[in-house]
Amino acid sequence: MLLQYAKEHHFPNPTFFVDDGVSGVTYDRPGFQAMLAEIEAGRVAVAITKDLSRLGRNSALTGLYTNFTFLQNGVRFIAINDNYDTIDPNRVDNDFAGIKNWFNEFYARDTSRKIGAVQKAKGERGVPLTTNVPYGHVKDPENPRR
Repeated sequence: MLLQYAKEHHFPNPTFFVDDGVSGVTYDRPGFQAMLAEIEAGRVAVAITKDLSRLGRNSALTGLYTNFTFLQNGVRFIAINDNYDTIDPNRVDNDFAGIKNWFNEFYARDTSRKIGAVQKAKGERGVPLTTNVPYGHVKDPENPRR
């Protein structure tokens, strides 16, 4: 999706910074830190993400990066699916970025709470919380939950 967008909008030499498997609630992600280093070194003109949540899921820090850090370093930021583009600060879609960032943060917190509640309920019912059995134990061949 990002490569196609870059080609269609004539952005040459795209470089990808990937953080697969790392939570977006933290900014201490290898790909993000590498991108930030390139931005601060002045080697980035445009940063493109699928949507605002891919930049991060902390509304305050995401706003700081999009409205200050990128701007200070002369970097245009585009979030494709959110129709967000810093080239035109008066776009109506840009006005809703703060609200979207807040929802992205809320979604991450809400999901975390729900997962925690499910894990707690499983533990209280005696259902194993891991797929690997502790050292010295064997799975029941008749019932893989025992």
